[in-house]
Amino acid sequence: MRSTSIMLALGLAGLPVAASAYDLPAVNLGGTSFYDGAPAPNGPGWYAIEYLQSINSKRMNDADGNKLGLPKQDINLFVPLTQVIYQSDLRWGNASPGVTVLLPWVADARVDDGLNHAALDSQTGLGDTIVGAFLQFDPIMGENGPRFSQRIELDVSIPTGSYDRNKAINPGNNYWNINPYYAATLWVTPKWSFSGRLFYLWNGKNDDPSTSLGASHDSQAGQALHANFTTEYALNANMSVGLNGYWLKQITDTQVDGEDVKGRREKVWAIGPGMVYKLGQDDSMFANLYFEQDAENRAQGNRFILRFNHHF
Repeated sequence: MRSTSIMLALGLAGLPVAASAYDLPAVNLGGTSFYDGAPAPNGPGWYAIEYLQSINSKRMNDADGNKLGLPKQDINLFVPLTQVIYQSDLRWGNASPGVTVLLPWVADARVDDGLNHAALDSQTGLGDTIVGAFLQFDPIMGENGPRFSQRIELDVSIPTGSYDRNKAINPGNNYWNINPYYAATLWVTPKWSFSGRLFYLWNGKNDDPSTSLGASHDSQAGQALHANFTTEYALNANMSVGLNGYWLKQITDTQVDGEDVKGRREKVWAIGPGMVYKLGQDDSMFANLYFEQDAENRAQGNRFILRFNHHF
């Protein structure tokens, strides 16, 4: 393998980036990026990943993408997330299984609606626990290094986080969700590659729905598709740079008391620059910036994610 092989990144989870003020839960929008389908860089064993995420928005959009009529729409969140991964040395044909656990934390949540929190309010605290199982396939090799690598994973979010139906932004969702994905990396040349991760999201029922839905007994956010995508170029054995982005589209209506509610489907996409730097034999750092576009039925803003990987 040539030097680019040591840049294989670790991105083995469905990452909740922030709590939601609309219907869909927080999901992995841009949390994983470069070399996403590649195997763990140091082989089997234990890995720890820490994500530091800053999410800022000054507009909340309606179904037509127009800004809501609130006097202010300032949302500023700081959301760390800790992930532990175990990559097994078991072999199932040309693949190896593994497991992962994630715990997000809304450390800081500052919102201003210009109405003394009459419309927008938030709370901090621990988010929902996510557990997952994955199957990492061996990369297909070429003469000068890897050519293609892929992984599948099933993640389940358990409603263990803080939740208050009177708050617009909560660390927890108060319902289960299932979020499987497929990730892959394709090397065009030993230094230039493309990576992507495609998710499907299914949400369970919330038996204590938001007060914004009136005197309802339960609600169920719609199903959605979302994806992360990147193109990366290895400048040298330690550093790669490129463009990263994400996309989300709700594909079924939210239900309230078992009835479809029209006009609440969410969508957004984003793009921005990113980089990954190898800090040492067992450590690497990612930095990804995203500028959101064309949001409907959700907040639109910017995200910055700093991520540290460590192999024990």
